[in-house]
Amino acid sequence: MPELTAPTGQLRSSWLAARDEWPPGAHQDGTGLRLAPDADIASPETFSAWVEQLKQQSDRSVAVGEGRVHATHWWIVEGHCYLGAIDLRHYLNALLLDVGGHIGYSIRPSARRRGLATWALGAVLPEARALGLDRVLVTCDDDNVGSARSIERNGGVLEDARTTDAGIKRRYWITL
Repeated sequence: MPELTAPTGQLRSSWLAARDEWPPGAHQDGTGLRLAPDADIASPETFSAWVEQLKQQSDRSVAVGEGRVHATHWWIVEGHCYLGAIDLRHYLNALLLDVGGHIGYSIRPSARRRGLATWALGAVLPEARALGLDRVLVTCDDDNVGSARSIERNGGVLEDARTTDAGIKRRYWITL
């Protein structure tokens, strides 16, 4: 049975195996990899430092970098196996309002088509409500049928599909 857990260095080898399933340079939404874009994430020290950055990003008493927002990160795991990631952005900036939304997620390629994204999104919605949000924006690529279904199964109502610098994005609102 899958669960959401805070990022941890104990899952480093499983996380690295999952990373290697993705094509080089692929965007993995919800992972927080942008916090360590140029780092050698495979090194134990760098991985551990990145995990700490992920945890710290939810602390509103700590300033986040320009263009960033506070966010809570979870990893989707089963036992000691990393299956994916999901994050909840506490508020939106202009870029997130246009492209990224409040919640981002990705599932490692070998774990797809099991309903994990639908489950994880549903598990994070009460966390968004606890932050005081009354609705959340969730986006996906226009051609990502699986993600669109996950959002719709969690009550997502399509507002629009718009052309952005990141391609055509479907934008859904979920009322909490």
